[in-house]
Amino acid sequence: MKRRTLVTTGVAGAAGLVAAEQLAEQYDLVPPDGSGIYGPGTTLTYAAHRLLTRNALAREFPRSEISRPPHQNGKPPKEEAYVKHVEAGFADWRVQVDGMVARPTTLSVADLRRYPSRSQITHLACEEGWSYIAEWTGAPLSEVLNLVGARTGAKFVVFHTIQNGWWGSIDIDEARHPQTLLAYGMNGGELPPGHGGPLRLRVPRQLGYRSLKYVNRITVTDRAPEGRSEYSWYAGI
Repeated sequence: MKRRTLVTTGVAGAAGLVAAEQLAEQYDLVPPDGSGIYGPGTTLTYAAHRLLTRNALAREFPRSEISRPPHQNGKPPKEEAYVKHVEAGFADWRVQVDGMVARPTTLSVADLRRYPSRSQITHLACEEGWSYIAEWTGAPLSEVLNLVGARTGAKFVVFHTIQNGWWGSIDIDEARHPQTLLAYGMNGGELPPGHGGPLRLRVPRQLGYRSLKYVNRITVTDRAPEGRSEYSWYAGI
């Protein structure tokens, strides 16, 4: 390729990215990490996924394809507070729901079990290369958002865990997706501590690091979450 052709192509590509970024901003489709040198590409990826797959479902599998055993990534927390919860059978585990909601509340796992439940057999794919298929049972996050009255204008849902420093977030569309769960069951039994028990977020349309373990607080907000992960904010697959 001639140098002039290469330069012209590069300029045209950059101009296209900028135009796409401006269009995404117009339709409020810029992710929290959509700034900086990689911002246009990150924004284009997120906006394209949102426009093309807004109502798409993650593939669900037959029970015969459940992985035996499912891969356990890491060990349960060693913090004293978590160890005490394990010893008590998680009877005192609570999830605080606050932020842009009409009715802030605190829920136990037993409370969540009273909600309409959903079970799904989906594939959890980790950015590190491993994966497995498992059945997840839990309360649709949309049910919780309806219960607390998530306010109009909310854009993000932020999740905190009992592990110091571990948190994450998804946009309100992903939070309301029918397959997004607060999971308390796995493969027909309780959710094991090694897989996030008693409660983890399950987001089957995104990479594994979005399915946070040991969730104990949920905040609904209209502001981009502060702080950055070592991975991209949007983990769509």
